[in-house]
Amino acid sequence: MNISFEGKRILVTGAASGIGRGVALRLAQFGGTVIALDLSEEGLASLKTEVSSIATRVADLADWRSTQEAVKSSLPIDYLVNSAGLVDIAPMAGITEESYQRIFDVNIKGLISVTQAVVTDLVERKSAGSVVNISSQASQAGLLNHTIYAASKGAVDAFTRTLALEFGPKNIRINCVNPTVVMTPLGLQAWADPTTRYAMLAKIPLQRFAQIDDVIDAVVFLLSDKSSMITGHCLPVDGGFLSC
Repeated sequence: MNISFEGKRILVTGAASGIGRGVALRLAQFGGTVIALDLSEEGLASLKTEVSSIATRVADLADWRSTQEAVKSSLPIDYLVNSAGLVDIAPMAGITEESYQRIFDVNIKGLISVTQAVVTDLVERKSAGSVVNISSQASQAGLLNHTIYAASKGAVDAFTRTLALEFGPKNIRINCVNPTVVMTPLGLQAWADPTTRYAMLAKIPLQRFAQIDDVIDAVVFLLSDKSSMITGHCLPVDGGFLSC
């Protein structure tokens, strides 16, 4: 499938590491003008050493105003990938107000702030657009000790579907991908314990965790015009976990 993002300006959040970094690099490889947004200046500098054409913006997604200022300084944006996210794995008794606030500030408030700035500009320019949010299988299936994280990703799914309904008539598509465990450096660390690891793998028909490229491929497809009739969709990239 021949996919090109030539002539498109694409904002990727959480681009300093993990899935976001991989997405930014792939979109640049496919000809897109990529703007990478993250809190980590060091990570963004490292990204730019790999592809010098990538523009970088530093912003704390927990801060609504500064985030919107960073996004607005990057306009116009044609496509958006909301990849920034935090994970907090704890039993119910371990949840604190601080942990709740941190997770929801980044995983949903920051995502909404960025999307609002991008979509508002698309509407004002009467321009078509595409948004892909990174959600999780945890939004659709109960995972032990993932309560706050799962709740935040459930909000991402609901936001995706509702926004797709609102902006479909404007030819702006909104989708999300819902990965299983992804073998990022953090994923490798979090699932290093053999007992926990094999218990999860036993529930995945393909008997493996996702690689970063598995998620990137889905993001690129949903972002591109090859999926021009797809909106409001939450696509599991989970090896069959949610289906079986």
